[in-house]
Amino acid sequence: MNEIRQRIKALRMELLRHNLDAWYIPGTDPHASEYLPDRWQTRAFISGFTGSYGVVVVTQEEAGLWTDSRYFLQAEEQLKGAGIKMYKLRVPDALPPENWLAKKLQPGSKVGFDPQTLSVSGFRSLDNCLNKAGISMVETPDLFEKIWENRPAMPTDSIFEFKHPFAGLSRKEKRELLEGELKKYNADFQVITALDELAWVFNLRGSDIPYNPVFAGYGIVGKNEWILFVDHAKVPLDLKTHFEKEKITLMPYSNFTGWLKSVRGKKIFIDPGSAGFVVYSTLQSENKLVEGTSLVALLKARKNNTELAGFREAMKKDGVALLEFLFWLRENVEKGTETEFTAGRKLAEFRSLQNGFKGESFAPIVGYKEHGAIVHLNVEPENALPLKADGILLFDSGGQYLQGTTDVTRTIALGEVTEQQKTDFTLVLKGMIALTIAKFPDGTKGCHLDVLARKALWTNGLNYGHGTGHGVGHFLNVHEGPMSIRQEFNEVPIQPGMVMSNEPGLYREGEYGIRTENMIVCVEKETTAFGHFLGFETLTLCPIDTRLIDFNLLSEKERNWLNNYHQEVRKELKPLVRKELVGFLEELTKEI
Repeated sequence: MNEIRQRIKALRMELLRHNLDAWYIPGTDPHASEYLPDRWQTRAFISGFTGSYGVVVVTQEEAGLWTDSRYFLQAEEQLKGAGIKMYKLRVPDALPPENWLAKKLQPGSKVGFDPQTLSVSGFRSLDNCLNKAGISMVETPDLFEKIWENRPAMPTDSIFEFKHPFAGLSRKEKRELLEGELKKYNADFQVITALDELAWVFNLRGSDIPYNPVFAGYGIVGKNEWILFVDHAKVPLDLKTHFEKEKITLMPYSNFTGWLKSVRGKKIFIDPGSAGFVVYSTLQSENKLVEGTSLVALLKARKNNTELAGFREAMKKDGVALLEFLFWLRENVEKGTETEFTAGRKLAEFRSLQNGFKGESFAPIVGYKEHGAIVHLNVEPENALPLKADGILLFDSGGQYLQGTTDVTRTIALGEVTEQQKTDFTLVLKGMIALTIAKFPDGTKGCHLDVLARKALWTNGLNYGHGTGHGVGHFLNVHEGPMSIRQEFNEVPIQPGMVMSNEPGLYREGEYGIRTENMIVCVEKETTAFGHFLGFETLTLCPIDTRLIDFNLLSEKERNWLNNYHQEVRKELKPLVRKELVGFLEELTKEI
């Protein structure tokens, strides 16, 4: 922890040189990414906290890290001795960093930030709050360049084409779709900074970020502009030839801000949620800016028929791997030689045997007994619990396949379970089913649906601290916007073609955790005199552990849903699994 204290000391020296009272670190990269390349692991570098979400603020006297309930336990542990205090976000009475700064600093103080890594929206909410306290925000260079010795360079791995048979639409077709959307705003082009949007619109993939098949770049797409900013060394010769034919201009990644400075008299669409403040501050004086949810994100979220067929294919592959894993667990847990860590590796191994597998979609979360209560647990060999034929195991994992991305959580009994565990498991399951079978009018937002997944828990005075559903990319990021199903308001309605997770949970600290997660897709249901109605179809194919269910708590409708689901799992997986597993599959999916 001495090392962390030294880094904070070095940063404070830089603050003095720049005449600043504090520096705000949003903990992301110039693309508002959740998962980061090593070069941009700034939050971990300055604090030692390795979770995927959190903000760090350093003043001359204090330092704080803000994160949400997924990481409270992990952050407390990792910050010990670092001189950094953890603050909770997304809880009642939370004290966000901007309010904390307004309380801690005197009027006339200056808070620095790197305009590459703070989004336009992020800047505004900070500035609004600090302004009232007489505190100003100041753009600074990337101070990590000064204090981070041997800072990793950006990866130089090649990008590759995501071929039309998988993508369903060509680059040209996607550009035309985007042009149609831009026309509604009379905008000349959109600035694309989010890496998954860039990968989607250009039908390209890369490997710059673990678990996410994306690459570092920026894009400009409109009627007269079609520019990809990416390091030339990353582009294979055949792709360069394609780009020339398609009249896509290739420019170096580092030229992006310089190019923005040259733009005059244009009407430009930007997404303030993902565009770095540098994009806004560079363009705003000489151009007219139109702001809104990224048009690319909205197009990407509604999967086309090819992408949806791909997801269904990927789910079958995933289902086979998951069944192999469940069988392996049953055969090996009693030996007492396996741990949470070895189970996670085994799960990845079973997926890797599937055709079209390109890697895991995130680091597996395997939590046995009390570790299951740590929502985003990531165990290493040295702190992994040994598995025994007792209690419950939660495992949340996913795969990247050329056909689609998967994300699934199951909680299973490894041995004796308590009545309370059964009750908790069944209440979570009731929430998952309630959301799955929901029918709702077109225009419904995710926050309107979130209560369905929580109702059975709330009725019993129980709850969980994370969202219920996130979008999932198509051979892209496992967490994808712009829609979500969570308590917080999100203006983007749930629309047909959107692929999402459905993952209520319950966590008893120090005891166990329960989560059941399927992926679902929004589909058309019916049109009546009262409007156009939508619903969901389940994509995931993996048995749910009936040994953990208290059947007295299930309604007939819920029982029927579970039996039908298991029938579907059996029908789809039976022709694909090896002979030895057919009996096992039939046992796990037998009618209740």
